[in-house]
Amino acid sequence: MKIAVLPGDGIGPEIIVQAVRVLRALELKCEIEEAPVGGAAYEAHGHPLPEATLNLAKAADAVLFGAVGDWKYDQLERQFRPEQAILGLRKHLGLFANFRPAICYEQLTHASSLKPELVAGLDILIIRELTGDIYFGQPRGRRQAVDGHFPGTEEAFDTMRYSRPEIERIARVAFEAARVRKQAGGRGKVTSVDKANVLETFQFWKDVVTDVHKAYSDVQLEHLYVDNAAMQLVRAPKSFDVIVTGNMFGDILSDEAAMLTGSIGMLPSASLDSRQKGLYEPSHGSAPDIAGKNVANPLATILSMAMMLRFTLDQPESADRVEAAVRHVLQQGLRTADIWSAGTHKVGTREMGDAVVAAITKTITKKS
Repeated sequence: MKIAVLPGDGIGPEIIVQAVRVLRALELKCEIEEAPVGGAAYEAHGHPLPEATLNLAKAADAVLFGAVGDWKYDQLERQFRPEQAILGLRKHLGLFANFRPAICYEQLTHASSLKPELVAGLDILIIRELTGDIYFGQPRGRRQAVDGHFPGTEEAFDTMRYSRPEIERIARVAFEAARVRKQAGGRGKVTSVDKANVLETFQFWKDVVTDVHKAYSDVQLEHLYVDNAAMQLVRAPKSFDVIVTGNMFGDILSDEAAMLTGSIGMLPSASLDSRQKGLYEPSHGSAPDIAGKNVANPLATILSMAMMLRFTLDQPESADRVEAAVRHVLQQGLRTADIWSAGTHKVGTREMGDAVVAAITKTITKKS
C-alpha cells in the first residue's frame, strides 16, 4: 500500500504527524511518502500543487491530506493561492464524491452547540458532489456590466452548472450508502438538498435525483430546500440519515453539521473517485493562528485515516481499531481545547496523539 502524505500549511503538519504515528502503530505493510502542498509548496516551488506532488498523488493508492491556506497568501493571484491545491487534486484525481460523517460521540454530547438530547446518538452522513457546481463552472471572471441594475460598472460572475451524468453518479453513491446503512440498522433515508424553487440548476438536480431513485425503491427519498435543511439541522438533526447535495451547499451544511458533534476538529472526510481511490482530510481548515502551539485537535485527521483504511485500503479491522482507540481516549476524559469542558483533562495535539497510539498498541498487544 502506497500512501501519499501531504501535510500542507498551518496546523496541517502537526495533525498529520499524529495520524501517521497512529498508522505506523498499526504495523501494516505500507509505504509512506511525503510531499509539499498549498502555501508550503508555493514557497518551495512557486505553485501550490507542484507537478511532483500531483504525480505522487496519482501514483499512490490513497492520499492523506492535512490542510492548506494562510492569510499571508490572500493577495496572490487566484491560481497561486494554497486552496487551489485541493481543488486541483479533486479535479486531476476525479474525486467527485465527498463523504463527511457527522457523529456525536456519547462523551461529547455536552460539547455540542445544541442541547444534549438533540444530538445524543447523532449519526449523519453528508455526501457532497465535489467536482461540479459553481466552484468549477465556466465562464467566470470580472467585466464591465452591460445590463442589470448598474450597467457600465464593474461586476464579477460565476456559473453554476451540473450535467445529468454528474448528478446521476452522486445520487447513486448516496442511495448505495443509505442502503448499506439500512443493512447495518439505519433508516435507509436520503435527503436531497436543493434550491429548486429559485435555481434552474437545482430544479434539474431534483428531477435527476428523482429519476435515479426509481432503481432504489428500498431507500426513502425526501427533498428539502437548502434554507430549510439548514434550519432542520439545528432543530431536529437526528431526523436526517444521508444528505446528498451539490458542491457549494455541501460545503456549508457539512460545517454546520460539524458543530452538532462538538467541534469541527472531530469531523473527518473522504473524497472518492469511481474506483474508491480517495483523498482523506479533516474537514477543518489550516487555522494558522494556532499553528505550532500544540493545541489543535488531531482526531479528525486520525479518523480520516481510519476512513482511508476502510474505504480505499480494504483494512476494516484496522479502521475499527483506530475508531475504538478514539472512543477510548474520549472515555478517559482527554480533550483538546476545542472540546474541553469542566471535569475533563485538557491535553495538546501531541498528547492526544500519544493517547491514541497507546490505545492502539494496547489492543494489538492484547490480540497477540
